[in-house]
Amino acid sequence: LAMHSALIRNDDLILAEATKPLGTQKAPAVTKNALAHLNSGKAAYAQKDYDRAIAELDRALSINRNLAEAYFYRGSAYGAKGDYDRAIADYNAALRIDPNFANAYNNRGIAYYNKKDYDRAVADYTAALRIDPNNANAKNNLAITYNNRGIAYKNKGDYDRAIADYTAALGIDPNFANAYYNRGDAYYNKKDYDRAVADYSAALRINPNNANAYYNRGIAYYNKGDYDRAIADYNAALRINPNDATAKSGLELARKARGY
Repeated sequence: LAMHSALIRNDDLILAEATKPLGTQKAPAVTKNALAHLNSGKAAYAQKDYDRAIAELDRALSINRNLAEAYFYRGSAYGAKGDYDRAIADYNAALRIDPNFANAYNNRGIAYYNKKDYDRAVADYTAALRIDPNNANAKNNLAITYNNRGIAYKNKGDYDRAIADYTAALGIDPNFANAYYNRGDAYYNKKDYDRAVADYSAALRINPNNANAYYNRGIAYYNKGDYDRAIADYNAALRINPNDATAKSGLELARKARGY
């Protein structure tokens, strides 16, 4: 079996931006100087000048320690620099000021995700969606995190929990090809070849260029004794990747089993 689990890269997660105007935050009045530094920090963040953003937001918070949006953007800048512990600390501060700051939960979830703390990441995306059920960023990130936590469970040999997480991801995004592919792998490892075939087929309907899905479905067909379909899938894998030695080997074995 081609064990190329479809892991979603960290940069596919979506950082949210603050959506609340300052007047809606539960904080004292913002002085002009604090607001100027806050806006300068936000502009630097948008330009991906994270060091300048942090410096400006430090200045804003030195004037007014109750700016949830300043903590939020400084946390996002730290997260973009890979300093996830400081990012989490700032999101915590933003949420102490405004417990209904949905995008702070979303972005803290990304920081936990990048620390491979998938349970806390799931909890934060879920909190974001409880506050804002239409939060597309949180939905996307939650599906990705379920998929990747499923891979972690699969790598530990806990296929039932892996399947549960892939299924949760698909409940959020029914067109998540990687989750079908990964769930197919988990079913294959449980020797449930019919379900494996069904999931690889679903993945291929969404992404017909996944050579690994053809190859793995071919192995599942081979183990079911359906050599003709196995041969067809190995050939399909080789059309996409002509140099795939594993697909060539599988094709040879299936042809021998078929008697030619």
